[in-house]
Amino acid sequence: MIDPTTVPTKTLANGDLIPAIGIGTFGSDRYSASDIASALEGAIQYGYRHVDCASVYGNEREIGGALAKVIGAGVPREDLWVTSKVWNNRHEDAVASCEDTLRDLQLDYLDMYLIHWPFPNHHSVGVDVGSRDPYAVPYVHESYMNTWRQLESLVERGLVRHIGTSNMTIPKLELLLQDAFIRPSANQLELHPHFQQPDLLAYLLQKGIQPVGYSPFGSPSRPERDRTPEDTVDLEDPAILDIAANRGLLPAQVAIKWAIQRGHIPIPFSVKASQYESSLNAAVGEPLSTSEMTALGEIDRGCRLIKGQVFLWPTADGWEDLWDEEGMVVTA
Repeated sequence: MIDPTTVPTKTLANGDLIPAIGIGTFGSDRYSASDIASALEGAIQYGYRHVDCASVYGNEREIGGALAKVIGAGVPREDLWVTSKVWNNRHEDAVASCEDTLRDLQLDYLDMYLIHWPFPNHHSVGVDVGSRDPYAVPYVHESYMNTWRQLESLVERGLVRHIGTSNMTIPKLELLLQDAFIRPSANQLELHPHFQQPDLLAYLLQKGIQPVGYSPFGSPSRPERDRTPEDTVDLEDPAILDIAANRGLLPAQVAIKWAIQRGHIPIPFSVKASQYESSLNAAVGEPLSTSEMTALGEIDRGCRLIKGQVFLWPTADGWEDLWDEEGMVVTA
C-alpha cells in the first residue's frame, strides 16, 4: 500500500490541491460495471484518492457502492477527489444529470464536474467507427454556454466544487473564457508520449487550467471504433523502452512519470491490481532526469488515437473538424 499523503498533488487556480494521478473508470466496452467497481475499491485501498467517472460509462451506480464501502471503512470523503461528466445527450439538462450522478455515486457533492464533449452529439454503446448521429451538429457556442451556466449553478448550490471542460480546443476555450462567470478549473484531453499537444498544454498552464490527460499509455485497450491503421504504439517506442530498461521500470511507469513531471494529471484505467498499483508506485517514485524528459519530448508523433469520428455532423469533412484542425474557424 502507498501512503496517500506521499502522492504528489497539483494546485488549482484557487489554491485547492488535486492528486496528481487518478484512477479511470472507462472500461465498459471490455469489463462489467461490477469488475470496474471492485478494481476501484482495491485502488483506493492501495492509496489512490482521485477517481475519474462519467455517466456514459454506465457504472456510476456500482462505483457508488464501492465509494460507500471505502468511506464506511474509514477513508474520509474529503480526502477523495471525485470527478464526473455530463454526457452529450444531456447538455440541456445538465443539472438533472449531475443530480442523477450524485445519487448513483452516493455522494453529497462532486469535486469536479465536466462537460464531456463540446457537442451534443450522441452515440449508442458499442457502435462501430462508421456510426453517426443524424442530428449531430458542429460546435455552437451559445448552446455550450447554456450548458456551462447550468454547471455554474451547481457550484452556487454547493453540489460541485469545481467545473471544467473536456476535449476542448484553444479556439473554443477562448470563447468560454470570454463568457464564463466561473472559469474552468481543468480540461481533460488526450495526452501520451506519441500525442503531446504542446501548444494546447502550454495554453492551459498559462491560463491556470489544470490539464488532465486521458489515455496516458496510448490507450492500448481502446474500443475498435477508435482504431485506425496509422495508429502508433507508445509503449513500444525505443526511447521509452530504453529508459524503462535502464531504471528497472515498466514502460507504463515511464509514461506516468513523464506525464506528472510535464504538468498534466494522468488518469490510467485498469481492473488489474498489478497495473494500477504499478502506476501509483511510479507516481511516488524517483523522477525522470532532465535528459530523459528531453528524450521523451522528442518522440511526439502527433498521433491522436481518440479521433471522435462517431461525433461528426453530416457536413463535416473529417474527424479533424472536431478538433479545429485544417484551418477551421470557431466563432461565437
